[in-house]
Amino acid sequence: MCRNIKTLFNFEPPATELEIRDAALQFVRKLSGFNLPSKANEAAFDLAVAQVADVARQLIGSLVTHAPPKNRDDEAEKARARSLARFGDFSVSLD
Repeated sequence: MCRNIKTLFNFEPPATELEIRDAALQFVRKLSGFNLPSKANEAAFDLAVAQVADVARQLIGSLVTHAPPKNRDDEAEKARARSLARFGDFSVSLD
């Protein structure tokens, strides 16, 4: 589950609110063990997601680096290459 949380710092363009919220949601899901909380836990779950997103936003805004911003397309291509090297080509022809 947490493997889906992506690095959000030092990218051009910067992380969007949706990306930050999605990472917070994944983190709270992992901590709570709930993919979808019950009605009894929904308010606590939603509050936790909002608070984690706020802290993540503050963290990303306060971090400092001298490295140039990373390009999202380049990083995605590197991830695909790592995946191909690790797992091989699983593309399947449906012909």
